[in-house]
This record gives sequence, structure tokens and C-alpha cells, in this order.
Amino acid sequence: MTRKLPPFAAVRAFEAAARVGSIKEAANELHLTASAVSHQIRALEDYLDTALFRRVGNRIELTLTGRAYSAKLTTLLDAFDETTRSVKDAGRRPFRVHCTPGFAARWLVPRLDRLSFGDKVRISVSNGAPSTDFASNNADVVIQWADEPVQGVITEPLMQSARYPVASPATVGKLGLHKPEDLCRATLMHDETMDAWGEWFASAGVEPPIFPCGPTFPNCELATTAAEQGQGVALAYDAVVRATLESGILVRLFDAITMPFVMYSVAYPRSRTDDPMVREFSEWIHAEAHAAGVAAHDGQYRSSAEGLRV
Repeated sequence: MTRKLPPFAAVRAFEAAARVGSIKEAANELHLTASAVSHQIRALEDYLDTALFRRVGNRIELTLTGRAYSAKLTTLLDAFDETTRSVKDAGRRPFRVHCTPGFAARWLVPRLDRLSFGDKVRISVSNGAPSTDFASNNADVVIQWADEPVQGVITEPLMQSARYPVASPATVGKLGLHKPEDLCRATLMHDETMDAWGEWFASAGVEPPIFPCGPTFPNCELATTAAEQGQGVALAYDAVVRATLESGILVRLFDAITMPFVMYSVAYPRSRTDDPMVREFSEWIHAEAHAAGVAAHDGQYRSSAEGLRV
């Protein structure tokens, strides 16, 4: 369908005059003369075949039609301005991603070179659950912990994962960790964000130690790092540590796992739904999660243990 649009210069002049309530102030805003603004408004009134302003002494007042029309135009032009700025800035400004340190180090950073604007990504990390208050977090996108809805924020479940014990090869050899019961005498790394050792021991069919030995860390990444350094055994997220296991720095212990759950989501302001960089980042990271077999909406979660399905 062919659009029947009025002259844009006339629309812009009318909307500015209606918004500021003065032809002179609209002219200053648009860097035009007052005469030019008046001419554009008359051209729009001729196009619409209706009066948009009426003069009251030295002032102008909107007609009822003009008031209704100007309100809709202001909304449209504000959206047009925001969209234009996002497209114009897309190639220049950094793209700010806020996430947990474990997600950044073990999952996001190794894949960034596959994102078309990966060189523009600026990463900030949080010890706890990353804030989704976009008025204060200085982020374009947050990799949100879990998938709880947040008012004014789009939350797209990204990644699901189970957990299982991991340790350094040296720790495994030193402690002789051959069966799940052996963990009852090992130093266990605890995660204060979501400690799931009780769930794992239940899955393994083992009575957990009454007084589990081991330090507590603010997040799973620090617990996993401690395990890498030979300090004990951590309960790691499969989706995050697969590459570390492949490198041989850590060893997975036993087949028992916790129930998979959505551990990360992509979150961004609802007002940025059509932002081209936000959309491309979201589509890219969802595709990466799907290729790795850890996407939240995949039909079956594929554990890194060969042949194991949950």
C-alpha cells in the first residue's frame, strides 16, 4: 500500500511549534526563521484541509484537531529519533554486557570473535546476581541469573545446565576419589549464591557429610577456580566448564548430576526491543547456546558425559 504522507518539513515545524507553544521558539529550535515555520504550518494545514492553530491576540493556540494530531506526532517523532540514534551509534559506541565472572571468562569471551561486533563489546562483571536496573547498571544487555521476570525488561531464557563435582587431576590422585562416597572426606567448595551439594548427594544416593568441610565463596566461579588450584572439589555448572574439562585442568567426577535448570537469561530494556545491536547480540548468543547443546528451549539437555541425557 502506497503511503500518503504530508511533507516532513511541514510536520516537523508544526510539531515543534505545538510542543513549545510558540512559533518563535520553534524557529530557534529548528534553526529557521519564524516566517519559514509559519509557512510550513500553513502548508500542512492546506494539505490536511483543516486548521491546526488559531491566533488569540499575540499568541497561538492549538485547535482540538491540532492538539490530538500534535500529541501523536510527538510520540512518533520521539520513536523515530530514538531508532535513528541507535542505528547511527551502532557502529561507533561500545556494546556493554553485564554478567557474572564465570560466564564472562569461561563462556562469553572465548566466543566473542564469532560476533560481528565482538571488538566493540565491553564486559563488566558482578560477584552476585547482575543487576537488571538499566537506569543504573550502565549496560545494554545483562546476562541475568535464572529467568525471573522483571518489570520493563525483556527476559529471554538462554542457557540451562546441570551441576556435577569437578576437581584438579592432582586432587583426584591425592585423595583417591573413586566413588561418590569418597567426597564425604574431601574439602568441598561451597557457593553462597546457590549451594547444591545436598541435591547432588541425594542424586548420587549418598548420605551427605553432617559437617561438610570447605570454604564458601560468593559465586560458583570462585569455587571452581579454587578447585582448579587444587584446594578441593567444586560443584560446577556443566554448561560453563565444558571447555575447562576438555583442557584437562579439571576432571569431572562421577555420573550423578543435579536437575538442569535455566541458569542464565538475556535481559534488556523493553524500550530497546528493536535496537539492531541488541537484536543481533541476542540472536547470536542464543545460536551459540543452541550449538553447544545448552539452550534453554532445546528439547533435551545434553550433558557433557557421553551418552547421558536428562
